[in-house]
Amino acid sequence: MDNHVHLLIKTEHKPVGNFICRINSMYAKYYNKKYNYIGHLFQDRYYSELIENDAQMLETSRYIHLNPVRAKMVEKPDIYQWSSYSMYIGNQKENFICINRILYYLKDKSRELYKKYVESAITIGV
Repeated sequence: MDNHVHLLIKTEHKPVGNFICRINSMYAKYYNKKYNYIGHLFQDRYYSELIENDAQMLETSRYIHLNPVRAKMVEKPDIYQWSSYSMYIGNQKENFICINRILYYLKDKSRELYKKYVESAITIGV
């Protein structure tokens, strides 16, 4: 996405607002200095939503990974270079992303099953 990001973050009783504010501020300073830019980098202010169950966790992950496809930036989610999707399906080495938190919600914790779950929504337009 060129004017916003989606993050799926697990916290332990701490609000993520300060964390997000710091990330946005640090990135804006970096970007503004590198590109001699002045102005807003992101579309809107920070927004969060509490995930309350397993189904919502899986759906949120799928929503995030399909966002570049819905925006017509790519045809398949593994093509979008700024996505963790390739790590989830095993096409790229994992780094700081904990894919097991999402794969845990699937029947056999399979990368292939996650890929089918996400990409099945492309044809039905979820």
